[in-house]
Amino acid sequence: MVSLLCGVLSLALISTVFGETRDFTKHVNLFLGTEGDVPGSAFRGGNVFPGATLPFGAVKVGMDTTRWNVSYQANAGYTPDGNVTAISMLHVSGTGGAPTYGLIPQMPLTTLEGVNLLDNITYMQPRVGDDVASVGYYKTQLENGVTAEMSASMHAGVMKYQYPENEGRYVVVDISHFLPSIGKKEQWYSNGVIERSDDGTTYSGYGVYREGWATGGDYRVYFCGQFDTVPSNAQFFSGKYTDPYWPNATDVNPVFTDSTYIQGGTVSYQYADRVGALFEFPANASTVTSKVGVSWVSADKACQFLNEIVGWDLNATVEAAKDQWNTEVLSKIDVTSANKTQLEMFYTGVYHSHLMPSDRTGENPYWESDEPYYDDFYTLWDTFRCTHALISLILPHRQIDMIRAMIDIWRFERFMPDGRSRNTNGRVQGGSNADNILADAYVKGLQGDINWTDGYLAMKTNAEVVPYNNFDWEDLSGSTKEGRGALLDWKKYGFVTPTFGRSISKTVEYSHNDFSLAQVAKGEAHKDVALYLNRSTGWQKTWAANVTSLNFTGFLAPTYGNGSIKEYDPLSCGDCNWQAISYEGVPWEYSFSIPFDMKTLISLMGGTETFEERLDAMFIPGLAQSNSGGNRAGDTIFNPGNEPSFMTPFLYNYIPGRQHRSVSRSREIQDQWYNTGRSGVPGNDDSGSMSSWIVWNMIGIYPVVTQPVYLILSPRFENMTIRLGDDGGVLRIKASGLEQGSFIQNLKVNGQMWNQSWVSHEDLVGGEGGLLEFEMGPEPKMWDTGELPPSPGHLGQ
Repeated sequence: MVSLLCGVLSLALISTVFGETRDFTKHVNLFLGTEGDVPGSAFRGGNVFPGATLPFGAVKVGMDTTRWNVSYQANAGYTPDGNVTAISMLHVSGTGGAPTYGLIPQMPLTTLEGVNLLDNITYMQPRVGDDVASVGYYKTQLENGVTAEMSASMHAGVMKYQYPENEGRYVVVDISHFLPSIGKKEQWYSNGVIERSDDGTTYSGYGVYREGWATGGDYRVYFCGQFDTVPSNAQFFSGKYTDPYWPNATDVNPVFTDSTYIQGGTVSYQYADRVGALFEFPANASTVTSKVGVSWVSADKACQFLNEIVGWDLNATVEAAKDQWNTEVLSKIDVTSANKTQLEMFYTGVYHSHLMPSDRTGENPYWESDEPYYDDFYTLWDTFRCTHALISLILPHRQIDMIRAMIDIWRFERFMPDGRSRNTNGRVQGGSNADNILADAYVKGLQGDINWTDGYLAMKTNAEVVPYNNFDWEDLSGSTKEGRGALLDWKKYGFVTPTFGRSISKTVEYSHNDFSLAQVAKGEAHKDVALYLNRSTGWQKTWAANVTSLNFTGFLAPTYGNGSIKEYDPLSCGDCNWQAISYEGVPWEYSFSIPFDMKTLISLMGGTETFEERLDAMFIPGLAQSNSGGNRAGDTIFNPGNEPSFMTPFLYNYIPGRQHRSVSRSREIQDQWYNTGRSGVPGNDDSGSMSSWIVWNMIGIYPVVTQPVYLILSPRFENMTIRLGDDGGVLRIKASGLEQGSFIQNLKVNGQMWNQSWVSHEDLVGGEGGLLEFEMGPEPKMWDTGELPPSPGHLGQ
């Protein structure tokens, strides 16, 4: 360990002495994952946000595009071929479901001819040429001749508009603007207020919005804008609300006023009048720069956030953003490689893994607290699998803050989130997966200022308290907002019956959730360990030993309280909606999703030989049915386009001598489904979930979440230095012989020869860090003859 530490210090000294400062941002491709399988469209794509922001930035500045072409429904605002309707301050990244935010906009125009400010279809702009994006920077050329550039600080955005000669110079601020959806989970504008200074250089106010992906009532977002140029004219406009989905009320025109204050009116059934501002600038102002601060607390605070952007130099803001991304995130993993494609894929994945949730510490409008506050957990049922484990490894202080935020949400709202946005718990797809995130941090020793007594109580609330049924039309059987909506069944039968929607996937996730409680109870409430460990075996109660599919017998089944089984096909989830037997995965997939008790699972599947054959079947082309859940990619039962299949390719590590098959499978998936193109991820990136999956694969290990365990894969790079937080610990990974092949011939862990297909968290981070030394070759080798990865949920039945 001493020699390892000296080597790391030497590297640091060399970098300092010779003044080498690596710019890791040059490897980040912001357009990776922005396009779907229809060229020019975001449909079935990664929905990645390509605009300007900071790590976990509260503000994400980017374009909003309309659905009035092939690029409909832009969840992150952006679509490759979409027409621009605004540049707005708030976005999410990688999400499915429905668009969220697209709030607090500006739109540069050159003429008012043919423009109805109540209908952005009349002034939307196609783009000319290719957009340009780099970390902290975005540039687009509109058809009207305006070049728009933008950057961001933590709570503010800066936009620079360069206008063509002999054209008008306008900026429209439409408070009612938001990203539209199609037929479900729609957002709505409710009301708005805007006021301006006498000379029109500053404006402030708030917009009121409601609904959307996260269920709930009205919420406010405050703003404060400032221009570097005095407008020649500044007016407010208002008018009847016109539906952004079908803006066909062409007889509705805005009413203008020279007043310095305007309000949309009293909120009625759905929405009040639209309100906004029109700023016109003099002909000699070829360039207009604007700053906009955003707050969830007050307009005054939004104005204070303008001070985050010093002066009017957009380039300075860009450089500050790059510096923060380099310093806080990207430099934590230093990779040496001549393969620019691999570097781009890797560092883009790291970047995307740190866009969300949004750090809104000090910006909680509902309660005062000394705890950190994060929002846009969108969603934990995706990110618990490997995204938070990555944050825990390289940015443990951030993960600690997020956990403190989740616990604080429980203190004031009774439940931790599973999916959360715009300051409200909004969705639960399966289990209460904040439990898994807390347990993973607990077993890895994360402490900081986490109150683990409260943390365990928050987890226990999920396990014991039935949440109020919010009667969501997608599934009326139980709460879809927070907690475990099928808890009544779980506590009565030990599994979820088909009386509740998604009974199979809920049973699997509730089992994992209760295993998480058992893990934390070992240190916080030892008397509860047996209770929750026993409850974690609930999935076994729905194992139908006589159900056969593709010549394999034994599957998770939709089971009623009397033990009878609802007729089903393990290769299908039926309608695959929230009322179906499973969601975002078929029973074949979920039957492999028991990472805490693989020993029992392998036994139920007929032993290691049959388990391996059955695992092979997951990857045979043509076996997937068309009705196999959302975000389907490919035609194998294994679905690379969604998270329930994330760990499946690595399960060969649980078979003696078969680790090389995990390498083969994972390399096939990486090479087939991941690339550096706009469609470079096989499904919704889901707040960095897909991105973190590829990062772990390229590092060469994969976390078994809720256990201090990592499965050994095969690294993509010859040398990696991973800085473990801010305390000086370093994990070094060296792989000799990669040019010959990707199969492990020998492995040393911290100087010791290794024959296990897994390592512990302590092996990687203990003391001053760890050292993995791989010797690679072209042919598979059965080097993994040692102890198999743990099955701590196995009770020996």
